[in-house]
Amino acid sequence: MVNNAATVGRSGVHDFILLRASAVVLALYTLFIAGFFIITPEVTFEIWNELFSSMCMKIATLISIISLLAHAWIGIWQVLSDYIKSAALRGTLQFVFSLTLLGYLVATFIIVWGV
Repeated sequence: MVNNAATVGRSGVHDFILLRASAVVLALYTLFIAGFFIITPEVTFEIWNELFSSMCMKIATLISIISLLAHAWIGIWQVLSDYIKSAALRGTLQFVFSLTLLGYLVATFIIVWGV
């Protein structure tokens, strides 16, 4: 079994629940966006901009992205711990993926809130 600092103090049950919760959040967000496209006859920039100018939509988008990043982090950790046996390489790849996911989070803030 691989011991990793990413899971210290957590169990597989914690990761399992976090994966399922994030999947539910992503499914609900996807259904909402799909429903928006289904009930909106013509999606123009103005309509799209109005949808995303709502504070509720901004918060929902941020929660969805955080759920996606948590889901991705656990998945990446599981794949790397299963298939990369070299601790140095695994640590380097985890660091690179962590920076990438952090970059996605920063980009989300910039895009959604126009920071």
